[in-house]
Amino acid sequence: MPTKKRRSRASRGSRRSRRHGNAESEVVPVIFRVWPKAEGGGVIALFPTIPGSARDRYSVESYQHVGQHGAASMDIIHRTRPATPAEYASLKRELERAPYHYKLKVYQRATHAMQDKLLKEARR
Repeated sequence: MPTKKRRSRASRGSRRSRRHGNAESEVVPVIFRVWPKAEGGGVIALFPTIPGSARDRYSVESYQHVGQHGAASMDIIHRTRPATPAEYASLKRELERAPYHYKLKVYQRATHAMQDKLLKEARR
């Protein structure tokens, strides 16, 4: 009886590449925000087209220097302020390098098209 050959992780694709498309070729929308000083004052990247949680279809993927990737509510926008290019430069650089290799397009706010894509991805 022939044995079934198991594909390597590289040939199967990682969880991240399946979930986020081909990170090296797909442009990913991102919104950079800054927490109030009372909450640490750090910069957070919100990915408005990438679901953050299977349980909450309105949550989005987020990333911070400390804490790395996690789910976040888009309501964070009401508790934060827009980050300036100087404030988010370091975080953007980190996301564009290995191991993430994102091609980022920075937005100030989420669009209806982004929300539609998020909901479509959440249904998968």
